[in-house]
Amino acid sequence: MSQVKTLAEFIVERQHEFTYATGELSQLLTSFRLAGKVVNREVNKAGLAEDILGAQGTENVQGEAQQKLDVYANDLFIRLLRSQGMVCAVASEENDDIVHFDNGGKYVVTMDPLDGSSNIDVNVSIGTIFSIYRRVSTGDKATMEDFMQPGTAQVAAGYIIYGSSTMLVYTTGHGVNGFTLDPSIGTFCLSHPDMKTPADGKIYSVNEGNLYDFSPGVQQYIDGCKKQKMSARYIGSLVADFHRNLMKGGIYMYPGTAKAPKGKLRLLYEANPLAFIVEQAGGKATDGTVRIMELKPTELHQRCPLFIGSKAMVEAATKA
Repeated sequence: MSQVKTLAEFIVERQHEFTYATGELSQLLTSFRLAGKVVNREVNKAGLAEDILGAQGTENVQGEAQQKLDVYANDLFIRLLRSQGMVCAVASEENDDIVHFDNGGKYVVTMDPLDGSSNIDVNVSIGTIFSIYRRVSTGDKATMEDFMQPGTAQVAAGYIIYGSSTMLVYTTGHGVNGFTLDPSIGTFCLSHPDMKTPADGKIYSVNEGNLYDFSPGVQQYIDGCKKQKMSARYIGSLVADFHRNLMKGGIYMYPGTAKAPKGKLRLLYEANPLAFIVEQAGGKATDGTVRIMELKPTELHQRCPLFIGSKAMVEAATKA
């Protein structure tokens, strides 16, 4: 029987791949590892505990109704990141502005603490998405400059998917590795080393309810997928759709429309981290024209269209 390797052991073993000081990566990822376990516990009892189900009664900066578990997860991740001392500020999809820690940390984090949370009460997979950047400002506090870095400046990115099993997937620019939570010992264990996405696929994921609002080129591509008898799979939870397509080969699309030319997804909290991961796994991510990680952010909650997944499918979808 092969020896089980835990996430903590793996990080220490691969520490040399992280450009900065020894031990920093371990501390940075510890917050996500611990918070992921706690959120997993809360998600798994969501049908039994009324205090974490349903709407919070408030809206985030995007005007979206916040779920109770959105707020819980956001507070939990922020609290743990603050306690580690490595992160000086966080930008979250759930907060209007930057959350400062005033601790002299060298890193900033962007995150969507609970993607797809409206699916909790129907037992559909949801997730957490995060990016880590090296701080570039020199003052007492982090500034917008630290968060307005392109995706190419990410030092690490990852996601946690809470589904039939709970997985943490991350990259530091040296490949992608996945770890599954073993509930019997409460530890993330290496289950998917050196993940690669197929160069092509047979799955397309898009909200076809918006089909006639898409550009003619996107409509034509979707029609081509149907004619080739590809499988349409759309959960409405970005992490779940992305994870499936990463494993099996496919494309996830959230194009712009006439009413929303920049689409719905956030560049900092969703597009950039997943673009980093998919590229490290051999895939591709663009806004239809420009590589996602080369887009220059101009605001915290900036939106962008997203075409992400197997390289051949992304190129075919965006060639028009």
